[in-house]
Amino acid sequence: MSIEPLDPLLVHAFPVWKHRFVTRCFPGRRVVFLREGAAIPPLGTLVLWGMAPVPTTAPPDMPVLRLEDGFLRSVGLGAELVRPVSWVVDPRGMYYDATRPSELERLLQHAEFGPELLARARGLRRQVLAAGLTKYNVGARAWRRPAQARRVVLVVGQVESDASLTWGAPGVRANLELLRRVREACPDAHVLYKPHPDVVAGLRKLGAGEHSAGQLCDELVGEVAMGELLGALGERDEVHVMTSLAGFEALLRGVPVVCHGQPFYSGWGLTRDMLPHPRRTRRLSLDQLVAGALLLYPLYLGEDGALVSAEQAVAELAAWKRRRVGATRWWQAPWRMLLRRFIGVR
Repeated sequence: MSIEPLDPLLVHAFPVWKHRFVTRCFPGRRVVFLREGAAIPPLGTLVLWGMAPVPTTAPPDMPVLRLEDGFLRSVGLGAELVRPVSWVVDPRGMYYDATRPSELERLLQHAEFGPELLARARGLRRQVLAAGLTKYNVGARAWRRPAQARRVVLVVGQVESDASLTWGAPGVRANLELLRRVREACPDAHVLYKPHPDVVAGLRKLGAGEHSAGQLCDELVGEVAMGELLGALGERDEVHVMTSLAGFEALLRGVPVVCHGQPFYSGWGLTRDMLPHPRRTRRLSLDQLVAGALLLYPLYLGEDGALVSAEQAVAELAAWKRRRVGATRWWQAPWRMLLRRFIGVR
């Protein structure tokens, strides 16, 4: 972070299960957890999750930090309360809010990317690809490219209530509409549709009309691991997204990406953008994008709770993924049932 927050850090309305991770992100700092509706002390830095609104009782000039999941998060879903490997802490905004600059956008627009940093970025990208890592690292079913498919187009669904669509997709914001547009634009392609893993798990609602997605695509690939799926695509194929992180994951693997929204990785000359972003004027290499998004921006939490380097976090995430390969988790179905009952499907 380029802006040093003032103590105490006033963490407002965070679920209790996240408290220990917040504390680990700020070693040596005084952290105070406030329930929703609690009075806001006059001094300190307010810490909010995502795009949560600033409480009306907060002083108007109080500095604000916003926390969110990082881009390499876990082996398992955040909606299942699985521990995070990385978080981002942003003093300017939120990386998926395209209406104003975030700290990540500032870094990508202005940071100097020296040769040592770019070499780290190349090495980290190779490390991520060698382990087949993505944000959540879920999905067990294999996918085989159809022999007759000359070009494959992957359409990535999202949770339609997600803040990244509210703040980063001024055009199309519905999965079915995205799929319809891609089908019309690519009539001869083999079109895949991958719903969001939270939706597949039954922890978030289907989008409007999303139950009929199979009528607009050639294949539904809900249970296929994103890393394996992207690894099977090539330079003649495409990935279409609104704001999904899958677009960034596709760029890491050299797969062409078409953005129908304005995610953080669009506008830098690496994607085909249906909605160009006027603030983003710099042309970036893939290594520069990786350096900003995976090295300079996030914080990484090791298994022992300490802050660690990106490389160590990726190594631990890869080991976590290997431990889970083929593992039968007898408790997952009842756990999801409890989450649906007590947290609800949103």
